Amino acid sequence: MSAARPLALPPPDEARRQAALDAYGVVDTVPEQAYDDIVRLAMTLCDVPAAAISLIDRDRQWFKAQIGLNLRETARTDAICERAIQQPDRPLVIDDLAASGVAGPEALRIGGEPLRFYAGMPLLSPDGRALGTVCVLDNKPRTLTAAQLEGLEVLARQTQHLLELRRYAMEQRRLLSEREAFAQRLEDARADLQRRNDLLQHSATHDALTGLLNRAALAQLRDNPEAMLQLQQSPYTLLLLDVDHFKDVNDRHGHLLGDRALRAVADAVAASIRERDVAVRYGGEEFLILLPDTRLSSAVQVAERIRQRIAAAPLPFALTVSIGLAAGEPTRDWSEQVFDRADQALYRAKAGGRNRVVVDDTPMHG
Repeated sequence: MSAARPLALPPPDEARRQAALDAYGVVDTVPEQAYDDIVRLAMTLCDVPAAAISLIDRDRQWFKAQIGLNLRETARTDAICERAIQQPDRPLVIDDLAASGVAGPEALRIGGEPLRFYAGMPLLSPDGRALGTVCVLDNKPRTLTAAQLEGLEVLARQTQHLLELRRYAMEQRRLLSEREAFAQRLEDARADLQRRNDLLQHSATHDALTGLLNRAALAQLRDNPEAMLQLQQSPYTLLLLDVDHFKDVNDRHGHLLGDRALRAVADAVAASIRERDVAVRYGGEEFLILLPDTRLSSAVQVAERIRQRIAAAPLPFALTVSIGLAAGEPTRDWSEQVFDRADQALYRAKAGGRNRVVVDDTPMHG
């Protein structure tokens, strides 16, 4: 007839005890040398064939480290360690399980034989919650000396230190992760703010319809001595472009198609100039284009490309432009003189029948 099973109810503060164990995140982790070493020391100290670090987890007993046992876990109802955690202030020692009427787990064997001896020193959290035990086991009855029990207590304290170090490391990783997440949120917020600022800056300096610079951007450019010096350090050319009969386009085809026509003009301009050139929607249907380091002969080719592209734009009506050009020389201020000469050339282009490029022929003034 088999011996009776140990009758041990979970501690009255079981929820807090389980929470204390969960805080270590140790159950179901891989073997670790530090815990294995404690088990080996326990075996040597107590001169037994088996030892374990047992943790009582919800409905099971799980061994963080074990030597000499054939299982890694058992049902909690079969665990003698369940009795041990009922008395967390002292070890549980059963010299002969058979004589005491306490049966260990039927499936747990040492060298193929059932348990006969058990001694377990409770493992405690800092607030006194019993997590499990450091235990030694044998398939024969035996009695531990006082020195061996004291040594087992020392090993239990060392195991508790290892668990606390583990929890501390987990907490540090959590804090580091939170700091990194917070830093990432700050960086994301900064990047978002920068994007918003860039969008605001872009909308403040660019024409919403065509995407070209607007007059405010041109004013900023003219007020920036360094930028102007860069643009005017060599001969440059200024182009003024005006859409021919644009009022008629709006009147006959409506403002939606009028807007489409202006976008077609902007696209032709952008496709015809270099990255360092400056294109501005100067007025309703007027555009200003500054070509740095460009003489009139080359600028005329650019203007012709723009005019031809606009004439070939896929619109439901013919669209043409008039363009006036004027040259500017380095070392001169960008006064109204170059602009006025380009404007005069534009006037002549319109007066001459529109849909053409006209170059200023006014002598340069000192």
